[in-house]
Amino acid sequence: MSERSNSKPSIRTTIAQAGHFIDRETGAVIPAIQPSTTFARKKDYSLVGDYIYSRNGSPTVAHAEGLLCELEEGFETRLFASGMGAASALVETVDSGQRIAAPTIMYHGVKSWMLRQQAMRDVGLDLFDAADPASLARAIIPGKTAIIWIETPANPTWDVIDIKAAADAAHAAGAILVVDSTCAPPVISKPLTLGADIVFHSATKYLNGHSDVTAGVLTAREASPRWESLKQAQVGLGATLGSFEAYLLIRGLRTLFLRVEQASRNALALAKHFEKHPKLAGVLYPGLESHAQHKIAKKQMTGGFGGMLSILVKGDEAQTRRVTGRLKVFTPATSLGGVESLAEHRKSVEGPHSIVPENLIRFSIGIEDVADLIADLEQALAEV
Repeated sequence: MSERSNSKPSIRTTIAQAGHFIDRETGAVIPAIQPSTTFARKKDYSLVGDYIYSRNGSPTVAHAEGLLCELEEGFETRLFASGMGAASALVETVDSGQRIAAPTIMYHGVKSWMLRQQAMRDVGLDLFDAADPASLARAIIPGKTAIIWIETPANPTWDVIDIKAAADAAHAAGAILVVDSTCAPPVISKPLTLGADIVFHSATKYLNGHSDVTAGVLTAREASPRWESLKQAQVGLGATLGSFEAYLLIRGLRTLFLRVEQASRNALALAKHFEKHPKLAGVLYPGLESHAQHKIAKKQMTGGFGGMLSILVKGDEAQTRRVTGRLKVFTPATSLGGVESLAEHRKSVEGPHSIVPENLIRFSIGIEDVADLIADLEQALAEV
């Protein structure tokens, strides 16, 4: 399918060229979509190739998985139909009587699913404060905790957890560490190289980067019985990504480095501009030296600090929601990681049980002219 020079290209080059793909028959430089759901057998009933049925795997999905695995420096990658599909399959591998440790503030969809498993099949859930390392240590029960799930930076407060320290604590207790690195894609952070066992992404976000694909991904650092169990759960649950979505994901990955680098530059500029704004009670962004875990972020986020930040408005919930309503360049919408900048009053989205501050607005910073973004937020804050 492809040819390489004797010296292996950098991962940046590999991703930009989709694995240096060149179709041998046509010379095409763009990978084709293989939409077939089933694959033929020979007269002796052996398979013609490596595939049997698309729920088990397909060529286009395998191509995307290979790129992501190389990007993460992992052992194996599995793509899912959504981030929740990936998280659900992983939680499925936790036996009744075992426990999960997870942050109090994290993506609410995964947290809700963990709470559901706790209620339905006796999977314990111990929550900890992501900003307090001692809280994480207290949440671990050696011999009982099977998975420690961390999200760093944590959505939407952007607390940063020391991945290496969390991995050491997990392994000492006989658990595995899973890192939700959705908001710190592998351009910025590579948790597997810091000791994490599995890294999770909602590939809907930065990995695809164009707000037109729903996908999830898990990559393992090494083979394990739990990883094999997860793959069985994926096939059994039917949580496999489709070929067209995998094709679009490959398309998005090719600009990953450029998109994330620009979004990070924009977010840092925005954070610095508004850090001491008179209408704000605070700016939450790990790239600011004033951030409580800035030193940890600087150590493990080597490619920038990402495009996600939050502001705390000096006002109540109604005043905060009016700020989002006055935005003109930012689009008030859920999700993150696309080329366009989004703003969201997070508590409204999470619902009545949310513990997110009522005066918090979460921003996904895109690749637009940062001067336009700054001016837009300035005018929206003017009437607070």
